[in-house]
Amino acid sequence: MNASILETIRPAGMTRRQFIKSVIAAGAVSSCGLLHFKPAGAAPKTSPEAVERLITLSVNGQQRRVDVMPQETLAQTLRNKLGLMGLKIGCDRGECGACTVLIDDVPHYSCSILTHSVRGKNVLTIEGLARSDGTLHPLQQGVLDEQGFQCGYCAPGFLMSTLGYLKANPNPNRQELAHAVSGNLCRCLDYDKILTALMRGAEYMRKG
Repeated sequence: MNASILETIRPAGMTRRQFIKSVIAAGAVSSCGLLHFKPAGAAPKTSPEAVERLITLSVNGQQRRVDVMPQETLAQTLRNKLGLMGLKIGCDRGECGACTVLIDDVPHYSCSILTHSVRGKNVLTIEGLARSDGTLHPLQQGVLDEQGFQCGYCAPGFLMSTLGYLKANPNPNRQELAHAVSGNLCRCLDYDKILTALMRGAEYMRKG
């Protein structure tokens, strides 16, 4: 503040030093009041995005209780909170299919589904395919027998997409199955071998 202005507003009988101290003290008190004053009984403000909600999900035949953020995707919940690491997150924007799961037997990209939207529905991930005694699902066995994948990162998504399709069309030809899994991408680009493995798995499923 300009010195000449201070002199015009300083009360008579108060030294310049005393006046400056009083101005500083008054400003500090005012700032504290603005920062900390709350109406009586006021609840702390939190953004809706910061609030978790405890919900129950049906995952791989089990009821799982989990705290879920409103904006949380199913892929995030399954991997980060339920520990189902077989599900892979590739692009995280609904393009590669690595995170595919079945929701009421229909394939979905779990990175594009909000967790809250699947309450009351049955979610199946790659971990839910093998039997409790460790016996592989026929699709998994077909992939194993044909060595259908190189790095295997995309394998869970391909298997889940195939399983969903086979539930509606258990006896597809190679072209039909290729179209069914066209929403799944492979980094290694070994699609011919993948299709051979998936067709083998479909054969095993028909044989029971």
